[in-house]
Amino acid sequence: MIEKRQFYINGQWADPQDGTDHHVIDPSTEDPCAVISLGGQADTDAAVAAAKTAFPAWMATPPEERIAAVERLLEAYNARTEDLAQAMSREMGAPIDMARSSQAGAGSWHLKNFIRAAKGFAFDQPLGDHAPNDRIIYEAVGVTALITPWNWPMNQITLKVGAAAVAGCTMVLKPSEESPLSAMIFAEIVDAAGFPPGVFNLINGDGAGVGSQLSGHPDVDMVSFTGSTRAGRLISINAADTLKRVHLELGGKGANILFADADEKAVKRGVLHMMNNTGQSCNAPSRMLVQREIYDRTVEEAAAIAQKVEVGPASAEGRHIGPVVNQTQYDKIQALIEKGIEEGARLVAGGPGRPEGFNRGFFVRPTVFADVTNDMTIAREEIFGPVLSILPFETEEEAVQIANDTPYGLTNYVQTQDGARANRLARQLRSGMVEMNGTSRAAGSPFGGMKQSGNGREGGVWGIEDFLEVKAVSGWTPE
Repeated sequence: MIEKRQFYINGQWADPQDGTDHHVIDPSTEDPCAVISLGGQADTDAAVAAAKTAFPAWMATPPEERIAAVERLLEAYNARTEDLAQAMSREMGAPIDMARSSQAGAGSWHLKNFIRAAKGFAFDQPLGDHAPNDRIIYEAVGVTALITPWNWPMNQITLKVGAAAVAGCTMVLKPSEESPLSAMIFAEIVDAAGFPPGVFNLINGDGAGVGSQLSGHPDVDMVSFTGSTRAGRLISINAADTLKRVHLELGGKGANILFADADEKAVKRGVLHMMNNTGQSCNAPSRMLVQREIYDRTVEEAAAIAQKVEVGPASAEGRHIGPVVNQTQYDKIQALIEKGIEEGARLVAGGPGRPEGFNRGFFVRPTVFADVTNDMTIAREEIFGPVLSILPFETEEEAVQIANDTPYGLTNYVQTQDGARANRLARQLRSGMVEMNGTSRAAGSPFGGMKQSGNGREGGVWGIEDFLEVKAVSGWTPE
């Protein structure tokens, strides 16, 4: 078994001062694969103190030198991608091929995009031609607590670390206790890249412990959190006493709207997108809204596609989906599948229990419900598993009404060959992102939502700006 009890604080690996053992469970086998330490208040204080001490010098480091540090980070990251993929596959259940391509690949993608965005960013600029002696200075927020989830470990860590680093912030990373192994490899990567001591620190812990200690810490200036909406509320409440900035990337219940003129690949694209990462993505298109003219054949096609989705261990190569992350998630998903049946949705694929041939591991059957109404529990709650709900609609106006009738507002999807209609919906849908006809957002596009999906944006220029304060200076003397 892997033993990784130390934390990375002030440029070196340190033994816990106030730690307790925690077993990391392999979701494919339900067996422990590693033991780490969950930190206590003394460990949190040490990490924050290191970041606070390092902040003035790092903030004063010229932007081009901070960018160079992230370039070294990218180079060191690329040298460890296989190690990262193996760790993520083992700890959170991503199939190894997907861990290599998507999970590990996301990290290098974001770091590369931050380097490009930062090189074109004016950290110091004039207010405008009308005010030649006024300057706008973008200045680092300060000490930042980065609290990341288990479902896309490197995606979320690099979105926060890359932006914070080029902005001039110092960091304390608390990864999910479900996926700490890849984060600890990432700390080794930061060390190899030669970041100054204290700029980046890592401490393992759970939300109630280290997470709460960081979000309420008087010396932490900002919390950047990705996770559940419930946890986001608790962090906001805990951070309120110190009036620190809180950036939240939370849950979603995305609508994928299929009009009668959708292209022939739209249904398959929507089902497979939903099942990707075993449904454990906040931007998953979990509600498929289908125009009545094509409803029956879409339900039939979606069911057939889901039935062909293979499930297998994370260690096996191939294009299957793996387990969900832990027993808690498995039990939650099973309860929601049962709730869907109980409330009258029509089960057309999958259903309760493990797939055939599995008696261990947190494996879930790829599941599709039809005839769902938007007041059903499975249409309201984020399931975070491979469960798709299909809802009918008649008109464009009704589709928008159903899509927006949710407390969430992260990503919506539109499938139509009518460009004017697609553009109308892009403006009307209440979400931070809208993707049309399978076109992915481009490099540097901001990721984030509205309503109970959170605030702030990650990625590109917008991600950097979230870690910056805006300082207005008058009476500036030209140099």
